[in-house]
Amino acid sequence: MALDRETVLETLKTVRDPSSGDNLVSSGMMRALQLNGSKVRFVMEIDPSRATSMEQLRSEAEKKLVALEGCDEATIVMTAHSQTADNASTPVTNAQPTPIKPKPSLGTGPQKVPGIERIVAIASGKGGVGKSTVASNLACSLAAEGWKVGLLDADVYGPSQPRMLGVSGRPSSPDGQIILPMRNHGVTMISIGLMTNDDQAVVWRGPMLMGALQQMMNQVQWGALDVLLVDLPPGTGDVQMTLGQKFVVDGAVVVSTPQDIALLDARKGIDMFTQMDIPILGLIENMSTHICSECGHEEHIFGHGGVAAEAKKLGAPLLGEIPLHLAIRTAADGGAPVVVSRAGSQEASAFREIAIRLMENFES
Repeated sequence: MALDRETVLETLKTVRDPSSGDNLVSSGMMRALQLNGSKVRFVMEIDPSRATSMEQLRSEAEKKLVALEGCDEATIVMTAHSQTADNASTPVTNAQPTPIKPKPSLGTGPQKVPGIERIVAIASGKGGVGKSTVASNLACSLAAEGWKVGLLDADVYGPSQPRMLGVSGRPSSPDGQIILPMRNHGVTMISIGLMTNDDQAVVWRGPMLMGALQQMMNQVQWGALDVLLVDLPPGTGDVQMTLGQKFVVDGAVVVSTPQDIALLDARKGIDMFTQMDIPILGLIENMSTHICSECGHEEHIFGHGGVAAEAKKLGAPLLGEIPLHLAIRTAADGGAPVVVSRAGSQEASAFREIAIRLMENFES
């Protein structure tokens, strides 16, 4: 008998919150219910002060679902967000140019994550500039230099790090709270992409995004890391704001292509980090130049020097220029970044040099 949505909902109606008497469906806690064959997944959006009792509720729901005929697996992810004004998802407009900072009166400023020496945001103003490719290659390059490296794929709507790092399977949780990360190429990583199917969209509102980021930061067993790279979504949205408000971020690396359109959006991202008092560690010009594989002719398809000029204007370092090369793309698609699959090549060397400059930035 095939599992259907109505049967799942009727089963979840029998799981009740003892404090309110509401069931999981009527309480409004359940979000993003997904059925994929014999697998059921959804998100529970909870009050963080009731995490213990909600864990019992989550466990009960999973047991009842697995007991259904046709259900082989039930995965329920809890996200928590506060209802305080500090956590509200507030749009930033030209009419409200106030810096995006935690309210000091609440006494809940950015916190360090135990065991993590430094956190570096990898950001871009717009999509399609190769930010995630840069993040995976930079993570592997730092690991090759001897650093203990973590990579958090916070690009919730387009989580590509599992594919780029050749990681598959689902993270496990021995106690239902601590999440065990995955590891490959010397990099410890976690991604929303490991908890959903490749063809499933993540349809989440702001508070759910904020809760998911905090869960991946605080509940993942990262261990001792020299650096945690956070691959952010493009733009200046809820995930970026939550990261800067809730955690001590040691700096941001901004990735852009050389053309003016990309730089327009990159400037907005830089301004956001400036407002949150997060230092810009440097800029990276991706797809900087193309060298023909047949004749060796070099051509600047997207222009050249725009990122370097922007870095000079900001007084921030230009960490490096990455060429537009087929090997970078095929390596990412194949699950082994180019610094791993073609170590020693010109394109791999460009990433390794950026990693060394970034290390020097921290060690100086």
